[in-house]
Amino acid sequence: MIVPTYNNATKLAEVLEDVAAFTKNIIVVNDGSTDNTLEIVERFPFVQRITYPTNVGKGWALRKAFAYAGQLNYQYAITIDSDGQHFAKDLPAFIEKLNSEPKAIIIGARNMDQASVPGKSSFGHKFSNFWFKVETGISSPDTQSGYRLYPIYLLNNIHFITRKYEFEIEVLVRAAWKGIPVVSVPVSVYYPPKEERISHFRPFKDFTRISILNTFLVLIAFLYIKPRDFFRTIFEKKKWKQLLNDHLFHSPHTDLNKSLSIGFGIFMGIVPIWGFQLVVGIALAMLFRLNKILVIIAANISIPPMIPIIIFLSYQSGAMWMGDHAGHLEFSRNITLESIQKNLQQYIYGSISLAILSGLAAGLFTFILLKLFKRKSAFTG
Repeated sequence: MIVPTYNNATKLAEVLEDVAAFTKNIIVVNDGSTDNTLEIVERFPFVQRITYPTNVGKGWALRKAFAYAGQLNYQYAITIDSDGQHFAKDLPAFIEKLNSEPKAIIIGARNMDQASVPGKSSFGHKFSNFWFKVETGISSPDTQSGYRLYPIYLLNNIHFITRKYEFEIEVLVRAAWKGIPVVSVPVSVYYPPKEERISHFRPFKDFTRISILNTFLVLIAFLYIKPRDFFRTIFEKKKWKQLLNDHLFHSPHTDLNKSLSIGFGIFMGIVPIWGFQLVVGIALAMLFRLNKILVIIAANISIPPMIPIIIFLSYQSGAMWMGDHAGHLEFSRNITLESIQKNLQQYIYGSISLAILSGLAAGLFTFILLKLFKRKSAFTG
């Protein structure tokens, strides 16, 4: 059991006594407290202690505790806040859930609809849940709860970057990206009257930190994680031939949509934004509701054996835009992007022209092919 604490001396003893009724395996992290926290911890000789003189943040306290628990050969750790908000009586619910979800992070989900919940907590709760869903695709009822069970042995290879409250968002998102399930169990929660509440959350500074973190996580999710997961799904589940058959000839999309998808994929495979073609293509396919599988298949026109041909044809197409300033390029399988650096403008003009013409031609050909396929199916049927 991990109890991070900073200047919560008035509640810490109560929390430790509550937890000790269930387990004596307790690690307290004193995050630079300036009150009598250490005196209180010393009353519990079975409690193991991590302490440092300067307050760093809750995230840093948890990271230090995870590392220490790992050194003691613990595979799991349950964290509980030291402000008395949570109750040890809910520990059996975590253990029961662990039996069915041995590789999951288990969050103690609070009932945030009760009248005693502060308005800022309710807003922060909804805000955090929303962005977690955007970043991971996972719906979670309470991503801000500090009452959690972590499979710490699965977190060893993740290099975390945050040190304060935002760590509890980072660890969930990055664990989910690693394929670690994030699940929940209902727990009790106590919000004391306003005058008795102990909170070190700084609304402006900490909310700004969390917003900045979410901005980066969303960018990473859409530029890398979601495309990565999409490709994994494709390559793990089906072969290209079966994919083409399912999504071209037996897809619920209209013939026009499928033709536009193929044409757009060809366009993205040729247009001169090497390295970003698929990322941009998938994003635009989602925006315009095209068939993403067909877009990806068609965009693979730019596979390595085709690259010299595409570059050569692009360069040649650009010659008609350059007039007397057109350059000459001999075709060879050794043609690379470096080959056209002397007249890059010609290549860019040509590749855009070739991308548009090839996309239109491919889309038109696909549309005709689909109509012929339907006629044949109707005739043979």
